[in-house]
Amino acid sequence: MNNSLRLLAGTLCLVCMHALAQYQLPPQTLRDIVDAPRPPVFHIGPKRDIAALVAMHRLPGIAEIAEPRVRLAGLQINPRTRSSERRNYGSTLTLLDIATGKEMAVSNLPAKLRLASLLFSPDQQYIAFTHLASADGEDARVGLELWLVNRETLKAHRLLKTPILAVFDGFGFQWTPDSKGILVQIAPLDGKTMPTPPAAPVGPVTADSAPGQKKSFWTRPTNLRSAHDDALFQFLATVQLAIVKLDGAVNTVGGPDMHARVKISPNGSYFLTEVLNRPFSRVLPAESFNRRIEVRDLQGRVVHVVAKSARGDQGDQPGMVKTLKVGWRADAPATLVWAERKSKHGDLVLMQAAPFVAPARRLAQLEYELDRISWSRGDLAVLTEESESKLLTRHWRMNPDQADEAPSLMFSHSSESRYEEPGTPFSEPDSSGQSRLLVASDGSMLLHGRGASEEGDQPFIDRYNFLTKKKERIFQSVAPYFEEPIAVLDQSKLVVLTRRESATEHWNYFVQDLMRHETRQLTKFFPSAAGRANIQQELIRYKRADGVPLTGKLYLPAGYRPETDGPLPTLMWAYPHDFTDAAAAGETRGSPYRYKGFDYNHPSLYAALGYAVLDDIAMPIVGGDKAKPNDTLIAQLVANAEAAVAEVVRRGVADKRRIAIGGHSYGAFMTANLLAHTRLFRAGIARSGAYNRTLTPFGFQSEKRTLWQAKDMYTSISPFNDADKIKDALLIIHGEQDENQGTYPIQSERMFQAVNSLGGTARLVMLPGEGHWYQARESVLHVLSETHAWLEKYVRRAEQ
Repeated sequence: MNNSLRLLAGTLCLVCMHALAQYQLPPQTLRDIVDAPRPPVFHIGPKRDIAALVAMHRLPGIAEIAEPRVRLAGLQINPRTRSSERRNYGSTLTLLDIATGKEMAVSNLPAKLRLASLLFSPDQQYIAFTHLASADGEDARVGLELWLVNRETLKAHRLLKTPILAVFDGFGFQWTPDSKGILVQIAPLDGKTMPTPPAAPVGPVTADSAPGQKKSFWTRPTNLRSAHDDALFQFLATVQLAIVKLDGAVNTVGGPDMHARVKISPNGSYFLTEVLNRPFSRVLPAESFNRRIEVRDLQGRVVHVVAKSARGDQGDQPGMVKTLKVGWRADAPATLVWAERKSKHGDLVLMQAAPFVAPARRLAQLEYELDRISWSRGDLAVLTEESESKLLTRHWRMNPDQADEAPSLMFSHSSESRYEEPGTPFSEPDSSGQSRLLVASDGSMLLHGRGASEEGDQPFIDRYNFLTKKKERIFQSVAPYFEEPIAVLDQSKLVVLTRRESATEHWNYFVQDLMRHETRQLTKFFPSAAGRANIQQELIRYKRADGVPLTGKLYLPAGYRPETDGPLPTLMWAYPHDFTDAAAAGETRGSPYRYKGFDYNHPSLYAALGYAVLDDIAMPIVGGDKAKPNDTLIAQLVANAEAAVAEVVRRGVADKRRIAIGGHSYGAFMTANLLAHTRLFRAGIARSGAYNRTLTPFGFQSEKRTLWQAKDMYTSISPFNDADKIKDALLIIHGEQDENQGTYPIQSERMFQAVNSLGGTARLVMLPGEGHWYQARESVLHVLSETHAWLEKYVRRAEQ
């Protein structure tokens, strides 16, 4: 058969498979894991004495996932609700008193609650939440309804008849600082309807280059491409702002506009808005569109223009800035703070107070780029700057009211090193809902971090003294638990809220009195993974041939002993990471004391079916003094895999003739490469991957070079180019609506066609309605079924 006929046969095979395939079910053990109840989501109140518990619905059905979606400018929008795509909703709402542990049910909730977002009022007297109403009722309402819960009566009621729109932030509402109203985004009152595509094309799609301007943009599947796309995006992105009082009265704020971001000032007198402007970009997502950054009053009048921000794909524009980070200073009534990025210097951080008449004054001239500012009071703030090129992060203590005072360096560490991370300051909302640093009367503050070490992650709390610049450790997670700090309940008495779990115990919340050394369990959530409580797990350490330390999480069936039971069929799962420093690449990641959970995406669940599973295998790709990591990607992938295989075989848990490798996204790219360049594995499972790097020509992952700057590298690391070398069975899975940049569904379709046309063993599974991650119950169960069948056929029953 010549190549043309092979290609035609491969295409026909694809058509037949799409026509004949039906959803399948995995073994009951895996179904039980997928259908196990989920633990509630914990929302702590601003005063830290109460929490809202939201029990979550189980996985949605394929009918819901397959509903029409609009994919434009980097966004996935439900056109019926005019909100960003959501798949997880709450089914119940209760309040939890942290002092007593008493749960209080909320009454008068919607009959079929689908809670989308939840916010406490700053004074904690109310809870606002949105509920996705369906079309089942008599009034056939569809959209996000705004509901209000009175904490005293524990009774809910619908506050606003008009649906909330939430295209950009997923919320679509925010409390006013006085807790007396809610700023909402609703549909414009102009009566406009959604644009419909033309019955026939009105002309070709065109694009013009910008001669002389060299710019690199990642490939994206959701870019705007036509005049209809522009009109549809503008319709969906345009909202009317309004303030809803607690009695339901509605006051509109200005006219409709494309508000991409809205934030009320701490004193409630103004709001900061970023309004998108035409012309839209054809190569960038909405977050990089032209925009006007303005301050408006509560009547919607523009009182100050902060800046006009230019699209990243345009050249220098008179009167416009390229990059701008702007927000409110949390500890001041109405003071803007923003960073302007200069081409040859670090960020210039500026500050300007209402009424925005006096010139802006400099807060800081940074050497690198502003990451964030954590505010405390007039004489204290913590500023963090980062250098992506130098992989350096620095934290400075600043005196915002005395900007001429030189900042004081608190910490400086490598962005690659987990071991060097100093921790993050605790903060909590103030009386107006603004996040403020927790600073004790003695001038110290508390830091929390994951506590990465050679023994694994051991979360901690440190007390940092601003005067001495010294830290004192006052809490650290100890074996056999993994316990991470969540919030400070009482700073003066050092009472904190933690979340504790172990390898066999589901996570729960605890109250820790660090001064009295007393612990009280607050919640008692159920174990959530049927049949998995006794799976054995261990964080293992080993080295690759060049001495770089590696780690992995080994999961074994309950009761299994290698010395008596012999080696098992094995599944390995990994995701590569780039490093410039070998020491950072060799740092231990994870903890042996994390609960195995109920995550149906977690490969460890196959240990319940008699497999050994080595998950989260360290796959560092380390650069040299001059070489970039990807210049030696294949050799390092192979070295990492060889070390992992050798270790599990040495331990006696794996049969080297019955091992599979798998991964998702960049892990799928890794999987195909390992099958093309080694015979270590009998099978591979590649989900949502990219296999031809020439289809991502402007960079990928941490790679900044373009195809034209590193042609040999792009072609040599593309497993598509080595499809003829793949001699072991490759299962390729992809969502048909993958929105992720670079991992177009065609990547998997072409990879399958290549392996198929070259006589290899492969199977392609395209999931209708699914994106980069799979969410419908039918899809999840089908993926588990396909994976299980593939492992059984090509690994467990592999020819010896």
